[in-house]
Parts: sequence; C-alpha cells; structure tokens
Amino acid sequence: MSAAARSTEQLVNDAPVELAELQRAIDSLPAAQRVVLLPAFQRVVESTNRRRKILQLVQEALGQLRLDMKYLVFDLEATRRERDGYQQQLREWTGEGDGNDQDHRDESSGPTLE
Repeated sequence: MSAAARSTEQLVNDAPVELAELQRAIDSLPAAQRVVLLPAFQRVVESTNRRRKILQLVQEALGQLRLDMKYLVFDLEATRRERDGYQQQLREWTGEGDGNDQDHRDESSGPTLE
C-alpha cells in the first residue's frame, strides 16, 4: 500500500461512513482508475474533516457565548438590585419616601432580560 493510500485511509477513519464505503469502492477499482480518483477523494476527505473541525469550534464558541451571556445577565440583575437598594437608602436618608414607593425607579434601567 502506498504512503498516499495509507494517509487517505487514516483520514477516512475519522470521516463519515459514506466516505469509508467510497474508499472501499475506489480500492476495488483497477490501478489506472484508482490513480485518477484517489487525489480527488483525498481532497474530499480533507475538506470533510476540516469542516467537521470548524463546526466543532463554532459549537464550542456558541456554548461559551451562552454561558457568558448567563453570567452577564446575572451580573446585570445583581447590579440593578444594588442600585435599587442604594436609591432606597438615599431616599430614606433624605426623607423622600416611606420605603414602599417604587415610582422613583430610574427610567434608564430598561427591560429586564428573562
């Protein structure tokens, strides 16, 4: 078995079942036809493996992004609670409210992310 055939076989082991079937079909061809098809087949296998790796990286990045968003939402909510607590303390110290008034909430707080 040539080095190119061994290298293709190793790449196919990581590839989908259909490519392994195609590899067996190419291997069963006469040498002249196999030589013609093998370079194209190697490119397809390499491309498939490269796309699989890219997809895996994208999926990992999306998972990390989702986790980061959860942390950011948690931090935003905690910051808003702190702000509201400090505003309430300020109102109590300045005598502006009885502690139950929610109308003094800052308009810039925006909608909550849930």
